[in-house]
Amino acid sequence: MSRLDLIVSPSGTRFMNRRFACTVGRGGFSNVKREGDGATPQGVHRIVGMLFRPDRIAATALPDWALPIRQGDLWSDDSNDPDYNLMVSAPHPYSHERLHRADPLYDLILITDWNWPEATAGLGSAIFLHRWRGPCHPTAGCIAFAPADLLWIANRLKPQSRVIIRS
Repeated sequence: MSRLDLIVSPSGTRFMNRRFACTVGRGGFSNVKREGDGATPQGVHRIVGMLFRPDRIAATALPDWALPIRQGDLWSDDSNDPDYNLMVSAPHPYSHERLHRADPLYDLILITDWNWPEATAGLGSAIFLHRWRGPCHPTAGCIAFAPADLLWIANRLKPQSRVIIRS
């Protein structure tokens, strides 16, 4: 482990010698992740992308590899979809999550490599790092942070940074 790794545990997240409060999935931590179980998958993951709402966050506030979220951007969560666990565009005939949301949860998203890019049907999709609803509100499996903390983390990630999730 290095100081560039985000270490996520029941006591919060450690990154670059700082500690951050976070919330995880309503199903807690799991070694056997399944679509819809609400669990946060344990293990070592990489950050493979960053998405943001340009109408809510200035591009200049983020690293140059961050990509804007557009109105029709979706994330497939249907294990029958050939594009399961990938970003897709509306209209999309399979079950999906909207990335361009009315609420601020997905104003900034760090995408992990959980079950990506070659997804195995049913093993779970979209394990993101994103904004939280509040300090005690669990996610559907993602890792969520206070907005200022998420932005701080996003601006300090390096290509070698990993997300290490352990219970």
